[in-house]
Amino acid sequence: MSHPDVNTFGHLLRVTTFGESHGPAIGCVIDGCPPGLAIAADDFAADLERRATGRSRHTSQRREGDEVEILSGVYEGHTTGTPIALLIRNTDARSKDYRAIAEQFRPGHADYTYWQKYGTRDPRGGGRSSARETTMRVAAGVIAKRWLAERYGVRVQGHLSQLGEIVPARFFADEIESNPFFWPCAAQVPELEAYMDVLRKSGDSVGARVDVIADRLPPGWGEPVYGKLDGELAAALMSINAVKGVEIGDGFASVSQKGSAHRDLMGQGGFASNHAGGVLGGISTGQPLRCSVAFKPTSSLRLPADTLDVHGNPVEVITTGRHDPCVGIRATPICEAMVALVLMDQALRHRAQCGDVGDVSPRVPGAIADGIDPDVKR
Repeated sequence: MSHPDVNTFGHLLRVTTFGESHGPAIGCVIDGCPPGLAIAADDFAADLERRATGRSRHTSQRREGDEVEILSGVYEGHTTGTPIALLIRNTDARSKDYRAIAEQFRPGHADYTYWQKYGTRDPRGGGRSSARETTMRVAAGVIAKRWLAERYGVRVQGHLSQLGEIVPARFFADEIESNPFFWPCAAQVPELEAYMDVLRKSGDSVGARVDVIADRLPPGWGEPVYGKLDGELAAALMSINAVKGVEIGDGFASVSQKGSAHRDLMGQGGFASNHAGGVLGGISTGQPLRCSVAFKPTSSLRLPADTLDVHGNPVEVITTGRHDPCVGIRATPICEAMVALVLMDQALRHRAQCGDVGDVSPRVPGAIADGIDPDVKR
């Protein structure tokens, strides 16, 4: 068995990311994108801004320009079908913030595991385990979102669905982008801000949940048994730093459901519900695809904690510098990007193998989600 491509994912659409949090640059290579897609450097700005730190006082105050350089694969504003190389220079790294803890293992962080695997590590901002790495996922996701929208009309939208113990009181899709939390109930934003202010002043952190909905998918995307759509979505979303759980559809809520309630009945007018989250047998049903992602609390804290150094000596560690008290606040565009990249790869694979199959009758109509499915109760 060959060595896994640990920095590359995808099959027909392959994305490789490179670079560290405090290195000179980060980048990615996107291979397999069809030719003729209109793309320019400015097209990446909106989603990169949505992901960026420093948007509000509730995220890390690191301020990167995140200006994309297109190095290859685009000619006269359109993709050529050859590998697309994107580069972003790091301009606001403060490596000195990590000098005091360069030989200490931060509890809950990847310091210890990187040390055990490689026998060395880049202590500046976590290196590859930093959220900075996700910038290039978002950049690649911009291309996937555009291709899916233009080719199939697929729409991918995420939102923050839980912050600590707080959940949305109501859901308004048009309010998600009106606040820095990607929260679907703008009336609750003052409550979220007050909660985060107290948390930040205490020096602690908290976890979060992000939901992603993709609709207008045709039925048939996904490959049994080891290329399942939901399996590859779970793997892609779990690959995001700080993610500790992924659900498709009702997820773990399915444990307490009866089969008579969970199964999604079909009629000529469509499906009666969507507990499966738009996937059956690893293949899309044409219903809205629903994914939920759980983010752990940030491990970089200024509260003192017991740990060991690289020599095995007991020490007390305090993490200074600029960190997110909740990484989930800016994770929405990251999750959207990973869903879009998986969907584009699956679409290309379906077209390659089954493009001659065409539309199969009967086709159960799939609902178009207004941001979320009405039968979902959180």
